[in-house]
Amino acid sequence: MSEILKSIKKDSIKSLYFLHGEEPFHIEQIADKIQNLAIPLHEKSFNEFVLFGKELTVGALLNYARRFPMMAERQLVIVKDANQIQGIDLKENQKMLEDYATNPLSSTILVLCFGNAQDERKTWVKAFAKKGVLQNFKKFYDNQLPEFVASYCHGKGVKISMKAIQLLIEHIGNDLKRLTSEIDKVVLNVKLGDGIDADVIQKYVGISKEYNVFELQKALIQRDILKANQIIIYFGNSPKDNPIQPILIILYIFFSKVLLIQASNDKSESAVASLLKVNVFFAKDYLNASRNYSFQKLTHIIHFLKISDLKSKGVETGEENEVDILKKLIFEILH
Repeated sequence: MSEILKSIKKDSIKSLYFLHGEEPFHIEQIADKIQNLAIPLHEKSFNEFVLFGKELTVGALLNYARRFPMMAERQLVIVKDANQIQGIDLKENQKMLEDYATNPLSSTILVLCFGNAQDERKTWVKAFAKKGVLQNFKKFYDNQLPEFVASYCHGKGVKISMKAIQLLIEHIGNDLKRLTSEIDKVVLNVKLGDGIDADVIQKYVGISKEYNVFELQKALIQRDILKANQIIIYFGNSPKDNPIQPILIILYIFFSKVLLIQASNDKSESAVASLLKVNVFFAKDYLNASRNYSFQKLTHIIHFLKISDLKSKGVETGEENEVDILKKLIFEILH
């Protein structure tokens, strides 16, 4: 993605961009940069069009693309959610797009932003690659997130500690748009050159310093019964801010990875990091948990997490509320 962003300069923007995949953050960044550079401000009114797929047919799109700019050298046409263009799955329409991509109008910059992954083996998609930029943006793996967060912070002129990165990722997950939004909010509240530590994240991202799912996970790793129950009680006092589903997902992912370690012969930090596709910094937590929980206990925990998930969705819940489900889950994990 950084390669494409670096290549986008005022005089080197391609005529065609075919941006697709499951990660919208990168697609939006590239489209925004093209929009900022392609058309001078005084020409935008007549020569810049931001369209939405569901409101377009293929024929209408091509009419925009083949239009000549008005009193300018070029025009920009950006289509968001291009996968929703009416009739785009029809062969005859794909042939029309292929024909245009084979011989695009040099004065038009056409940027197609798809909300999902497209089949790059199809000839109409390949045609865009020959004359322009074709890129599939996949969701980041967990082990790629720390480097992304550190790099994004560096670009903003601030350093961030690994503990702060861990807290941010555990709280938000791999939603890059939300991650960067929270980082932007934090950066506004720290002086240029200052570092971002866990305390700063807890303060400005709205995570309780002591009572959050990250601290709950830590308490479970250490089998700290008192601390774990204190956190669950805190969650129960503010259920809207601590919904059960994200908590269950985080714990399920964590203990599933710990189970993988139990089944592995090589339990070195580097091997664990490679196995779980996480940063080496995080490997210690998984190793500590693998020492504190047997294989049999871990299978029981995962089984009970699945039961808790079903109960949280109303299956055989009885009179239990979310707090009751969590309390019972923590008891099963720790005893």
